[in-house]
Amino acid sequence: MSELLAKAIVSYLLGSVVGSLFVGRLRGGIDIRTLGSGNPGGTNALRTQGKSFAFWVFCIDLGKGFVAAHVIGPALVPGIAAASGELRLWLPTGCAAAAILGHVYPAWHGFRGGKGVATLLGAVLGINAWLVMPMLLTWLVAVVVFGFVGLGSMLAAAVLPIWVILRHVQPEEPLVAFGLFATLLIAFTHRGNLARMRMGREPRAERLWLLGRGRS
Repeated sequence: MSELLAKAIVSYLLGSVVGSLFVGRLRGGIDIRTLGSGNPGGTNALRTQGKSFAFWVFCIDLGKGFVAAHVIGPALVPGIAAASGELRLWLPTGCAAAAILGHVYPAWHGFRGGKGVATLLGAVLGINAWLVMPMLLTWLVAVVVFGFVGLGSMLAAAVLPIWVILRHVQPEEPLVAFGLFATLLIAFTHRGNLARMRMGREPRAERLWLLGRGRS
């Protein structure tokens, strides 16, 4: 088995540990997929279970992305032939992508997971922490201007490959491929949000929405 494939499998299984479902079991068997929006992500955890619950969910979901990209990707594994040449440059991004897929389609939870945003953020932190800055700035501006958290998340993912290309961040090819993958996946997991935005039914983050300030 190749190093990339073996590490991708391990990263996928790690990503399949969904933070909200793990914390929910520790809190007496809470399954937030039956509450609120039904999504086992941090936003629904915050809305239905409060800040403490959501904090640990965020830490777990972010942490597994970081571990996949920063630890599993570059790690030396006894018994597996190490990838050679340029293929090694794809290990962190390949493991990061696998972890995000695991979060969205978790093997441990019937392939029904979250939207992948926190795990993406952790993965980018593990690959190149500086790349998080344009993503966070894009998210903040989008949420302040438009009021939609989901839209902010999609635009934050989309700015990743654009920033890599404009700034020639190395290794450019694996990072651009990963960024395009993340952009498409985050857009897909937020397809429901997009539909509600078109219908005018998507809730806004009133405390951050610039155009919504001053409304009763």
